[in-house]
Amino acid sequence: MNRLAATVTRTQPSTLATNKVIRNTYILLSLTLLFSAVTAGLSMALNLPHPGLLLTMVGYFGLLFLTSKFRNSGLGLVFVFALTGFMGLTLGPIVNLYLHLPNGHQVVMTALGATGVIFLSLSGYALTSRKDFSFMGAFLMVGILVAFLAGIASVFLTMPGLSLAVAAMFVLLMSGLILFETSQLVHGGETNYIMATVSLYISIYNLFLSLLQLLGAFGGDD
Repeated sequence: MNRLAATVTRTQPSTLATNKVIRNTYILLSLTLLFSAVTAGLSMALNLPHPGLLLTMVGYFGLLFLTSKFRNSGLGLVFVFALTGFMGLTLGPIVNLYLHLPNGHQVVMTALGATGVIFLSLSGYALTSRKDFSFMGAFLMVGILVAFLAGIASVFLTMPGLSLAVAAMFVLLMSGLILFETSQLVHGGETNYIMATVSLYISIYNLFLSLLQLLGAFGGDD
């Protein structure tokens, strides 16, 4: 009887801690997505040019490193907003480019709506089913690395077909990452809500860009 009581006592704080991490993650994710949308809108309104691949990579990995380094302090929150705000600024010129297509508004809104549906469906499924998707970790790591290198190759080699293949790969990989990261939250594999937020934000960001590229191509974007 005492052993059962001790087990229940240990389980309750663990469950409460997990629920707190999940709640904080989705609150912070909502705020960062909103902030990113504001900076993207500002970038579009000012018609800012895209900073280029090199500057984007330096800014992204630099701010990601700082966010990770200070993830257990208040500075982590500052850097996560700096990271997502910067990514919003880089997104604005890309969206502007697609808006200038004959059916650009439809392409952008379809990509945005599909991103929302995919994220909410997959994340909701992982939360409600409580299935463990940790087995996907190694596959996703290798897949993302391969897709990332292939994406860089498609830019320098100017291969539209490879670029579209990479976009399709990223749609699948980011969908898997959403399941994986949400599962990590549910099962206590991720206990830092700042890093969980960053992972989910990156999944949503890349998912939207990939869908935008695919829909733009099939909608007549050369």
